[in-house]
Amino acid sequence: MYKAAVLTVSDRCSRGERRDEAGPLTASLLAEAGYLVTETAVVPDEQPAIEEALIRLADREHTALVVTTGGTGFSPRDVTPEATQAVCERMAPGIPEAMRAASLAVTPRGMLSRGTAGIRGGTLIVNLPGSPKAARENLEAVLPALEHGLKMLLGGPADCYVTREERIEKSAVPR
Repeated sequence: MYKAAVLTVSDRCSRGERRDEAGPLTASLLAEAGYLVTETAVVPDEQPAIEEALIRLADREHTALVVTTGGTGFSPRDVTPEATQAVCERMAPGIPEAMRAASLAVTPRGMLSRGTAGIRGGTLIVNLPGSPKAARENLEAVLPALEHGLKMLLGGPADCYVTREERIEKSAVPR
């Protein structure tokens, strides 16, 4: 079981003007997938505040997976990807590529998400959109692969290549 945290990035939610829906939904999806969600928090759309929270969750709390919601659009205040890139040592471009591909299957607006993903120490940080519907669609697109990525990141045994036969065998119902 991996520790996870959800960080909602929203000016209105941080001021109490709007209820956070994407953060709790994301935390619920992670818990259902077997993650131990140790923290949920809300910060305003301010790059220093986002960076500070990401650094604390990675470096001091040793959270394996930090998922952000919000701040990934085109608004001038949407700076979550920039904050994530600023604190990460390595980027993981396949994760947001998969999320955008899944979103594009639903709406042409899926290409407008600027979400990113990267690694800081032993922490994987993934940006989701702030809409609950889009957050769900994006997380569900990548959730099956995240555990494998975390195993590799944290030094556990994780075979990168799985044959079609092995996938079938692993998905077979025990008799």
